[in-house]
Amino acid sequence: MSRKKMHLAAASATPYGASPYAWLEPGVDLHDYDNIHVLVRAAQAAERGMFDFLFLGDFLAQTQRSEAHAPNQTLEPTIVATAIALATERIGLVTTVSATFQEPYNIARVLKSLDVVSGGRMGWNAVTTSSPQAAANFGRAIEDRDTRYARADEVVQIVQALWGSWEEDAWIGDQQSRRITDLSKISPVNLRGTYVSSRGPLEIPPSKQGQPVMAHAGTSPHSLAFAGRYADILISEVFTIEEARHQRAAVRRAAESAGRSPDDVKFFVGVMPTIAATHAEALARRGKLIEPDIEQQVRHLGQLLGLPLGPRDLDAPLSADQLAVAYANPGDPRSPRALEVAKEGWTVRQVLHHAVIDYHPSPIGPPEVIADHLQEWFEADAADGFWVIPGVIPEGMDSFVDGVIPILQQRGLFRTEYEGETLRENLGVDHQYGPQRRPQTP
Repeated sequence: MSRKKMHLAAASATPYGASPYAWLEPGVDLHDYDNIHVLVRAAQAAERGMFDFLFLGDFLAQTQRSEAHAPNQTLEPTIVATAIALATERIGLVTTVSATFQEPYNIARVLKSLDVVSGGRMGWNAVTTSSPQAAANFGRAIEDRDTRYARADEVVQIVQALWGSWEEDAWIGDQQSRRITDLSKISPVNLRGTYVSSRGPLEIPPSKQGQPVMAHAGTSPHSLAFAGRYADILISEVFTIEEARHQRAAVRRAAESAGRSPDDVKFFVGVMPTIAATHAEALARRGKLIEPDIEQQVRHLGQLLGLPLGPRDLDAPLSADQLAVAYANPGDPRSPRALEVAKEGWTVRQVLHHAVIDYHPSPIGPPEVIADHLQEWFEADAADGFWVIPGVIPEGMDSFVDGVIPILQQRGLFRTEYEGETLRENLGVDHQYGPQRRPQTP
């Protein structure tokens, strides 16, 4: 019997990397801030590692927090996806488009066009937008969460209807009879909801996979319900195995409640690895990216451990008296890991260099350490896949592909070749064309 395989995605928003200080690294070219070729090369490296897809996030407002921080969003993601699609052959591309500020006809047209251009490798991360700054860029105000998700429901239903409005067998292409299509199979959708509407049809035939895969990012109750109805992929932000298992079980229940199989939704958790030949080297590399914010982080660490920590505490381990009263703050899932590292005898500065404040698990060390982390989570049923977030591109991507991927393959945990040409094939996602068909209620 073949062993179940994990899925892998790579996340990238800027050519520098996920760290706001990646631009300060010696190997980074400052002029790469808007260099599409860097992102293309990162995607090609991920494809060499046989990743399922590249995840392209988006934020519709200013992201730069200070003059020392690089913005964490640069080029528009569907433009990035187009460039990458033309420079790759197998890796999927999941791009974020807001269902709050975009009209369904535009979404349907752009993403299905990209799906055709890429040979059936596109996915849509359908999200709602809650930022007032983003709303201001569209001359609007943010509405309540119920309204945003109600609108998103309508947007997805209309987009999928438009995707299916050119039926799969509508193409004729008969020059002799002068019939290029069967017009009876290219029909308006004529859908009108409370928030959005569209007439259709969309004059784009099916791609190799039919239409884009659906993804969603978020783990709120609204997000889980939305993902249960529509998503093939749920992108999550969790810090512990227990939290991940809880969220994965929740979205599987949501899928069942929507009349779907719980296996229909692939649950991806984030990981921010730092890879080097030794733990000490990897710790120094990660610490360099953390150091500019160390004084803010030490106070945050104090909150996690129930201790009044400040900059004066950075260069010594916690004392026996401090450890005697320290506890893992039950309100933050990062606290147990922070306490565990502190008890190992590191200085407070080194505890922070272990990235205990990050919002994703951050394994640090040789490739085997990262592979062990992924295997532990995967075999604990905490994830179907992982989205790998390099702190610095391209070094982080190459280190993962050249170091971690071979270990996962040797352990039988990851593919040695792509299953097919499309994102659906590689993810093991069922064919869908047009709206999702659900069992009829008796």
